Amino acid sequence: MAKINLNILLSLPPADFLAQIGGIYEKTPWIVEKFYNDNLSPTLDPVVVAATKDRISNVKILFDEIKRYIKEGGRERQLELLSSHPDLCLKLDPPSDKLNADKPSSDITQESRQEQGRAGLSTLTSEERTKFHALNNKYRAKFQFPFILAVRNASKYTVLSALEGRVTSSMEEEIACALSQVDKIAWMRLLTKVDYSEGSNGHGGFLTCHVLDTANGTPASGMRIELYRYEDDPEKDGVRTQQRILLKSFVTNSDGRLDGPALAGADFCEGQYEWVFYVGDYFAKSSLGRISGTPFLDVVPLRFGLDDPTEHYHVPLLASPWSYSTYRGS
Repeated sequence: MAKINLNILLSLPPADFLAQIGGIYEKTPWIVEKFYNDNLSPTLDPVVVAATKDRISNVKILFDEIKRYIKEGGRERQLELLSSHPDLCLKLDPPSDKLNADKPSSDITQESRQEQGRAGLSTLTSEERTKFHALNNKYRAKFQFPFILAVRNASKYTVLSALEGRVTSSMEEEIACALSQVDKIAWMRLLTKVDYSEGSNGHGGFLTCHVLDTANGTPASGMRIELYRYEDDPEKDGVRTQQRILLKSFVTNSDGRLDGPALAGADFCEGQYEWVFYVGDYFAKSSLGRISGTPFLDVVPLRFGLDDPTEHYHVPLLASPWSYSTYRGS
């Protein structure tokens, strides 16, 4: 299904609205339906509906208003939501225990099937598979709902590490953690379905960069930088591969910054990116760069993720010929 413009989505009749985004929460359409009935239903005062449309100017605001219904729904409905998710073990083998038997693999939604496929669980070694099953069975026996992880951009190592860490949680801690993962899954699904508003600058987010020369205590003027995006290739034999695509090249200005956002508007979208900083070339022009014939730092790659197309992501580099650091700024 193609992405729909946010303004158009908010004007759809109930059935069409649910058809577009009712599935962002796994097999739990009542969440989106309740939001619609309380805010956009044709039976409401037109003033209320108009106020909702004015208030929801980007996809993040829409999602924040939808997800609050989970918190307000009470513990019983929260546990029902958690239990509606498929077991990650179903990606490996047919269920062999009573807890898993209630979730046949044919019962997995298309969204979950695609998300789980990207985690590469089918490539687990025999030892990893044994560990995964043992931890998963322990988790299911303890919490009585499946282990849930937003696996769209996770690897098998991420899944195993998270499962190993969370199986020791208390019930209250794990319910809170699992619900936060459910929200992450719903958020990522929503981003695949909703486009930005008409006339807006995308969803409002943008990417910037600043490079500081910590050896000389100055902005790193004249450093060459490249920006790449990682795009998923079709899965082959259970293995996830990606293309690394060059988006833009830059040279920092006298303040060590770019002359504008590296990404903005419709170009600024969720995904995995990489800055490549040509640190060795930059320091070659100073006496510091002549300390060694083979630079300790030459090309510095920095891979990062953009998760929210409504926010400002500032991803800088602080560098010397021997060290570098970064952080998520704004």
